[in-house]
Amino acid sequence: MLDYTGKNAEKLKEKTLYLLDMDGTIYNENEIFDGTLDFLDTIRAQGGEYIFITNNSSKSVEDYVEKVRNMGIQADKENFYTSSQATAMYLQEQYPGQVVYCMGTASLVEELRQAGIEVVTEADDRATVVLLGFDTENTSEKIRNTCIMLGKDVAYLATNPDLVCPVSFGYIPDCGSMSIMLKNATGKEPFFIGKPEPIMVNCVLKKRNKRPEEAVIVGDRLYTDIKTGERAGVDTICVLSGEASMEDIQNGEIKPTYIFQSVREIYQGLSED
Repeated sequence: MLDYTGKNAEKLKEKTLYLLDMDGTIYNENEIFDGTLDFLDTIRAQGGEYIFITNNSSKSVEDYVEKVRNMGIQADKENFYTSSQATAMYLQEQYPGQVVYCMGTASLVEELRQAGIEVVTEADDRATVVLLGFDTENTSEKIRNTCIMLGKDVAYLATNPDLVCPVSFGYIPDCGSMSIMLKNATGKEPFFIGKPEPIMVNCVLKKRNKRPEEAVIVGDRLYTDIKTGERAGVDTICVLSGEASMEDIQNGEIKPTYIFQSVREIYQGLSED
């Protein structure tokens, strides 16, 4: 089994836990990539398991389960760990009992509330934490309220640093770009919880009772997916089906363990005798 550059990738056949990015890796918006279903079937057939770890906080886990099932993917809640879940855990541990102002989607707000966190979506003096998510339901009123809140003495967090999210026609601004917009207005920058922080990966490894060497991260972004692997001590695969290009890899400081054109090529390699 060789990767895109001709590197020996036989070691991947020993992996028992695949940590998979979603946008740009297994699908693009609502279009599943060719080879994704074969790839996931092969992982299961060889005795492994897969967990989707996504920085996209615009949808709840329930939303994601419904979305991938509609694409023909076998998955339930146990197959996901999102930046929304990691954020809820972080808030519970670091800011227990505090009121959180959230600029995010209704799904993110509801998921946080289901985790027992008191969340407000209007400027509120009770809030001591401001949380920014990938808000696909953004409005000028939300931006104004967030700027009001950032003018106060509050902790400032964000679900993920991704600059763009791939869609059918190209890209749209993600949470990282929204944070830049708010920084230009308020001078404040958030602490990002999702990838490349190793929080999500470490939680999944612990929950699945796996060692780092048993897992591999598959993603399309160097500064989130691949950087996370570096920080968590987990091997990585960069697929060229999303944001990163070979030029980015060659010219950048972040280097994946392996490179493949797509998940189809990984599946084909895993299926070799």
